[in-house]
Amino acid sequence: MQQYMQQAIQLAKSASSTGVNPRVGAVVVKDGRVVGFGAHLKAGEAHAEVHAIRMAGAAAYGATMYVTLEPCSHYGKTPPCADLVVESGIKRVVIAMTDPNPLVSGQGIARLKAAGIDVEVGLLESEARTLNVAFLRSLETKRPYVILKTATSLDGKVALDTGDSKWVTGTEARRDVHELRASVDAILTGVGTVLADDPALTVRLDRETTEPLRVVLDRELRTPLSSQLVRTANDVPVLLYTTSDDQTKRDAFIERGVELAAYTSLDAVLQDVYARGIGRLLVEAGPTLVTSLLDGRFVDEWVMYQSPRVFGGKGGFYRSHHDGPLDAINRYDVQSVETVGADIKLIMREGESDVHGNR
Repeated sequence: MQQYMQQAIQLAKSASSTGVNPRVGAVVVKDGRVVGFGAHLKAGEAHAEVHAIRMAGAAAYGATMYVTLEPCSHYGKTPPCADLVVESGIKRVVIAMTDPNPLVSGQGIARLKAAGIDVEVGLLESEARTLNVAFLRSLETKRPYVILKTATSLDGKVALDTGDSKWVTGTEARRDVHELRASVDAILTGVGTVLADDPALTVRLDRETTEPLRVVLDRELRTPLSSQLVRTANDVPVLLYTTSDDQTKRDAFIERGVELAAYTSLDAVLQDVYARGIGRLLVEAGPTLVTSLLDGRFVDEWVMYQSPRVFGGKGGFYRSHHDGPLDAINRYDVQSVETVGADIKLIMREGESDVHGNR
């Protein structure tokens, strides 16, 4: 049994990003043989159970389904999966975890049981919850799961005092960043980074990927029309938050395919992009925006790349000042540490246990 749920979890992991939806995998088994499998790949498209049942066809009758999340029981962009499971003739459903949304939790299970289907819940639940840590966090905060990416020296500097920052980390780490970009729905930066680095914020890998939305905070519309972001806006969408009412400037951006939205606060921006279907948001920005995000406790996950070098100087990425006490300063819990090429990669999360299970 466990091997089939593990397979369903691996299928769910194959989805690069599902927007505000959870990642789900499903496997249909009959007479000890897998007859169907599937994953939810993109918001608004078929759910994992649909793909698995379609593949199984008539073999689904009398079979067992292993699914990482309770089948939905309500109409959204797609019909209820619980109804399809009932119609397929599946006789038993093994579910890793119930739907965490309190408005619908348990309703899918109740629908299955009412149809006479044997239901078991809790197999590999911990793994299933880890799979959807971003989805679970967003349900709580009503904003995207915010992933901060930084690349620094051992002493926390992002550049030399001369401004030289190419490159802080090596080729392997920079390629790993592109893998990270490919796993999110949007990338957020500030106008300071646009002016300093003219980033493209695109995914550059040797395989086909979906480009994330590029989001820029630029209150005064200082982003150059000649920047890579603006020049490529018709190919890869750009959403720019501003307070400017300069219609000439606004028209120039709109004519080049850039979407403009009103900036009121950082919190409001995060809520707005979540409402637009952004579930995972990567931040690649300079000290001003990074400091605001950290001070506002908006960062859910921190991916830190460190070069094994000491830069010295004043080029740090965090600009606030803490008077203490030390125990009052927010702590991010280390999830993993590895080397990527010659560099160090740490993944940390807010409000999680560390790699040793400590708080």
